[in-house]
Amino acid sequence: MNDSETTDRSDAGRHLVLERTFDAPIQLVWAMWTDPHHFRAWYGPAGATIPVASMDVRVGGRRLVGMEMQTPDGPVRMWFAGEYVAVEAPHRLVYTEAMADEQGNALTPDRSGMPADQLAETTVTVELTEVADGTRLVLTHVGVPADSPGATGWTMALDELTLRLAEAERS
Repeated sequence: MNDSETTDRSDAGRHLVLERTFDAPIQLVWAMWTDPHHFRAWYGPAGATIPVASMDVRVGGRRLVGMEMQTPDGPVRMWFAGEYVAVEAPHRLVYTEAMADEQGNALTPDRSGMPADQLAETTVTVELTEVADGTRLVLTHVGVPADSPGATGWTMALDELTLRLAEAERS
């Protein structure tokens, strides 16, 4: 597996940009982002599970992701909902994301336990490019600061994606 370094760039702390190169074909990397079965297998920080991933991957299509994590106070389930803004297979995927209830209704930051200055809705852009040794990913999450727990979660998720891609390539 030729998973190169993770490059982290941020725009004055307002958004996160992560870059990776995977030793996997672009179609497989695209499927990991757009097929609920694949997405559930790698998404989230270490220790999280994704029991729900509903994805209508088309412009205007909705997405709903349920994440479960164990905390010192017991299990916690979080919901994220959004809409696909751009779907250009297999190169570009853009979607909005907001904390939500289990029906996909967006929650205000204070209702979701987040700081009041947190954006209610963020935007995730996934850009994939074929390169000589696989697929280059550039992930931009506008509204998630580079030094936030969300940024740490993305790094952990991309580590797991690296492992899942390697497993898929071996099988």
